[in-house]
Amino acid sequence: MSGFSVTEPGARTKWVAGSLVILYALITMMPLVWIMLTGFKSPADAISYPPKVIFDPTLEGYVNLFTTRTRQTDEFLAANPPETWYEEIVRQYDMVIAGPSKFGERFLNSVIIGFGSTFLSVFLGTLAAYAFSRFRIPLADDLLFFILSTRMMPPIAVAIPIFLMYRELGLSDTHLGMILLYTAVNISLAVWLLKSFIDGIPTEYEEAALIDGYTRFQAFYKVVLPQAATGIASTAIFCLIFAWNEYAFAVLLTSGTAQTAPPFIPTIIGVGGLDWPAVAAGATIFLLPVMIFTVALRKHLLRGITFGAVRK
Repeated sequence: MSGFSVTEPGARTKWVAGSLVILYALITMMPLVWIMLTGFKSPADAISYPPKVIFDPTLEGYVNLFTTRTRQTDEFLAANPPETWYEEIVRQYDMVIAGPSKFGERFLNSVIIGFGSTFLSVFLGTLAAYAFSRFRIPLADDLLFFILSTRMMPPIAVAIPIFLMYRELGLSDTHLGMILLYTAVNISLAVWLLKSFIDGIPTEYEEAALIDGYTRFQAFYKVVLPQAATGIASTAIFCLIFAWNEYAFAVLLTSGTAQTAPPFIPTIIGVGGLDWPAVAAGATIFLLPVMIFTVALRKHLLRGITFGAVRK
């Protein structure tokens, strides 16, 4: 008999599938690569037509992103020559650096609010998902649907009530207010995702641990959580992506103290209008935490993809 298998794809099928995957990856990565390249262009190269693929790289966009600049007279510029490389970049426009920009503060706000709400969402979602999976809860299906329904509502539909409520409670433009809001939005996703993972963990493991003298919490902590690490990692990534990229609530509920990077980046103004290299530089830096977080959890994600696969 020949070596043909109905389950094993042929060499041509593998080659076509691999080519399609590579092509799809290149197409999806092109916008990210273009944004990163724009961060190293000059303002003139960034808006040139046709677009420039080959250009002289410069750090002007990153300098403009992290600094505020002011125009000065020729006498002042002549009396105060530039002392650093980034001051020389600014001097070509007859300007001097007045101080740091607010991007660092806004980026730190994104880190605090994004990771803080992600931790709370995953923590509370894990406890709720375990309770729904292991205990008899009256009207469990109705409660689960109610939790999910909070995710169906568009942000603009509840924006005004939340704004009025936060103003009365003193939570407007605060880190705590944004963390609580993003947690309330993400917890429905966390509960539904984690419940499906915990449902797949056999209860016999916990029963054996209870027989050995473990308490219910010890069985949950030492038996269930390690096996649910894949679901926790996946849920954390989805929750972080939402909180990290959220724009509507951030615009409405923050203005200074707790403003995150998404509302701030589009407001970067250059000499002749919107400073596209600085915007691209900010977008590039803004992408890094999510990329690093995803790469750090890649082992759990790969384990989740292969979980339950049939061995040859």
